[in-house]
Amino acid sequence: MKCPYCGFAQDRVVDSRESKEADSIRRRRECESCNRRFTTYERIDEIPYMVVKKDGRRERFDRQKVLSGLLRACEKRPVPASKLEAIVDATESFLMDAPERERTTAEVGELIMKHLKGLDTVAYIRFASVYRDFKDVREFKQELEDLLDSHRSSKARK
Repeated sequence: MKCPYCGFAQDRVVDSRESKEADSIRRRRECESCNRRFTTYERIDEIPYMVVKKDGRRERFDRQKVLSGLLRACEKRPVPASKLEAIVDATESFLMDAPERERTTAEVGELIMKHLKGLDTVAYIRFASVYRDFKDVREFKQELEDLLDSHRSSKARK
């Protein structure tokens, strides 16, 4: 928090309390440079992060929905829950970085698949098969071949 008087970036909180309307927190702060006091109000960020579906509908981002999809993809795989939580955190950060507070499900899905690809290839294929909605075995086979080709090329570079 910058001091409104001198612009110094360090301050200390002297007092915190809920506002009268109970919709924000009032904080009295003291600048560590000029020692002047000022008041700030913190309120909850009410504009939700949205994902734009393939059909154009907008839906609120749901961390739990992403995590449950990852858990299904990683079922009976040696993938620690902490890694899945990190993928969900990265996905949420990706949404927060969007200027309009929204991303397409295609962007979100590709980001998740990129993370899964480096983590566990079986989980990646499981997630991709649901996400990309493979219509037949040929599409599934093509994805596997692409994955094998990328593994071969990464081994050849080493």
